[in-house]
Amino acid sequence: MKKTFLAVFTAIVALYGSENADIFTKYEGTLRIAGGTAHIPTMKAVAKEIEKSNPRIKVAIAGGGSGVGIKKVGEGLVDIGNAGRAVTDKEKSRYGLVPFKWAIDAIAVAVNPSNPVSNLEREKVIDIFAGRIKNWKEVGGKDAPIDIYTRDSASGTRKVFWKKMLSKGEITPSANFVNSNGAMKRAIANDPNAIGFVSAGFLDDSVKGISVDGIYPDKKHILSGEYGCKRGLYSITKGQPEGLKKAFIDYMLSPHVQHDIVAKKGFIPVR
Repeated sequence: MKKTFLAVFTAIVALYGSENADIFTKYEGTLRIAGGTAHIPTMKAVAKEIEKSNPRIKVAIAGGGSGVGIKKVGEGLVDIGNAGRAVTDKEKSRYGLVPFKWAIDAIAVAVNPSNPVSNLEREKVIDIFAGRIKNWKEVGGKDAPIDIYTRDSASGTRKVFWKKMLSKGEITPSANFVNSNGAMKRAIANDPNAIGFVSAGFLDDSVKGISVDGIYPDKKHILSGEYGCKRGLYSITKGQPEGLKKAFIDYMLSPHVQHDIVAKKGFIPVR
């Protein structure tokens, strides 16, 4: 019985994967994508598969932040805009935008792996980013100054973190600015006194996510609602997508991409 089920399941997966690849065979040209930087590793993996299946298609991926992605797709400068926050009603009506959510992401408070601090009360996080707590020894760490890292106003990661983790509190003007999730990760990895915030999909051995009020930003606590600093990852088109744009969006939502790419990049699939 088990062998029969496995054989049927394998056949279905193989068939669906073939159909996914086939949807790109009739297209050609360049698909331009820009915006949120949390999306980039997943997008690049998907683009690699598409370009391999059909060399007549090129997928150009750029960052810039969620605000940039929304503005560029709205103004027709790119085909798809990426955003790590929901599109506002004003943006939808102004540009005629249609968002597609393909993953759920948490935004983690992150420190250097050498930092002994592994948990902070949320109020302490708020005080650190406001500049009221200046030394790690005040929160159970070593006697060293706290180096704060943040993102610019175009960042959807910053907007969600500021709203949901910091309760719209101040971020000190002395904070160091970085321009992407990747840059944040590198900055924290190279600074033993650093604290910042990063998409949970970017956490690895080089940058340590910490618990807030004893809750770690993992799948269990995100889905249960216990870890509240989370957001959707969206790809956005101007009007309903057609042609290559629709094929790309459909592929992002396919079982293969959701399970084999989205989940393995550290995000929670929506399907």
